[in-house]
Amino acid sequence: MGTGDSSGAALDGVGPTAAKRFEAVRHSPPALRAFLYRMPKGADLHSHLTGAVYAETYLRLAAAQGLCFETGTKFLVLPTKAAPCGDTTGSPRPAAGVVIADPTLYPVALDALSTRDALPLSGYSLHDQFFSTFGRFAAADGAVGDLLAEVVDRAGRQGEQHIELMVSFQTRTAAGIGKSQPWTDDLPAMADRLIAAGLADVIPQARADIDAAESWMRSLLGCGTPAAKPGCAVSVRYLQQVSRTQGPGAVFAATLFNALLAVQEPRVVGLNFVAPEDNPTALADYDRHMRMIAETRRRFPGTNVALHAGELTLGLVPPEELRNHIRKAVEIAGATRIGHGVDLMLEDDPRGLLRGMAARKVAVEINLTSNDLILGVAGKEHPFPLYRVAGVPTVIATDDEGVSRIDLTHELQRAVTEFGLGYADLVGLARASLEHSFLPGGSLWEEGCGTAASDACRAVLERSEKARVQWRLEEALRRFEREVGEGKV
Repeated sequence: MGTGDSSGAALDGVGPTAAKRFEAVRHSPPALRAFLYRMPKGADLHSHLTGAVYAETYLRLAAAQGLCFETGTKFLVLPTKAAPCGDTTGSPRPAAGVVIADPTLYPVALDALSTRDALPLSGYSLHDQFFSTFGRFAAADGAVGDLLAEVVDRAGRQGEQHIELMVSFQTRTAAGIGKSQPWTDDLPAMADRLIAAGLADVIPQARADIDAAESWMRSLLGCGTPAAKPGCAVSVRYLQQVSRTQGPGAVFAATLFNALLAVQEPRVVGLNFVAPEDNPTALADYDRHMRMIAETRRRFPGTNVALHAGELTLGLVPPEELRNHIRKAVEIAGATRIGHGVDLMLEDDPRGLLRGMAARKVAVEINLTSNDLILGVAGKEHPFPLYRVAGVPTVIATDDEGVSRIDLTHELQRAVTEFGLGYADLVGLARASLEHSFLPGGSLWEEGCGTAASDACRAVLERSEKARVQWRLEEALRRFEREVGEGKV
């Protein structure tokens, strides 16, 4: 099976001992899990921050914030004078701390805030349960620094070098500006109107929000101290989210704002459209959304775009809705990364689409467990191998590891067991994830450095952040090879 990406396709002397050990453990799930957990990884490029946090954390934060758990709707909610949090489990709105202490109600809350123990029921699918969780824990997801600390440290403990988290710093404010303006489908004129309405004025607060969140994250992780946790070594960047289920004014305003923010804030490296692709508004406005992104990129040519596209399957929507979402994301919106891409072979001319994506080097972010839970697509039904054989770059990602109760190691293990990947494939996927990250600077591989520490390569490392993170992965892989040889893995 091809790697779907040329960067570092050969092992360059890295890994024969590790590859042998991998083959020895690949048929033992516990031993394979332990091996893959220790194996250095590149980047998780498709991770929603709020969805990456486990339900246990949301309940802990809810207790600290004095929130209630509404047993009827299973939402975390703010107390009011008329409806305060109850101090017993028999209350319709017990305090989150009461829920945590109760052995019966606690697992009910965990199940409500994730897909743990979720079963499809008539009229309520795993798809519905998955997306309903975000509203249920929303009252507790404002402690962004706490959320970052959990997710980034988990990445560090698994040997991830880089993570790009989907976030929403001040996008609600920007969307509000869009809602206040009369809509016109003359997108250049509408963009002028939205920008004139004060989108740029929101940028300082967004940057301050990032500063505050990262400062608290570093404090929680002990960064810069002898007790620094593994997350302190992870490179972190952000993709600003646009909710595609809003009206056109809100969507366009958020899109433009996110691009404006990325120009001024280097920690923000791009944007992505989120929320269920099968939502009626998302479907009806899909073409308009792609044109909005195209107009945004025309104004801000350096805008990086990763898009959820093709997170659909037959039965979830009518066949007519499966014909061209991936193609339009690539050809109209100019996305350089596609999230999910599951309905590939249901699109018009899928072979032509694959050739075009390979030629453009558009990477596909593969989220195996998410696709299984939301769409019921797994194993032989999944297009992951088709992308790879066609030479389309692919990376393994988590999507919403907290909601799905997984981590990146789990997704790599799933890729091995379902698709027969070998150690060289895993190294190639790790390298591809950094190659297709939105980190600035030239690629280590494009500069011809490989693993050779020449003077020319040192110059590349000095001027390219991407190359430095790639080099860090290569050093970690060499160290892992030594550790395997020493019997430590």
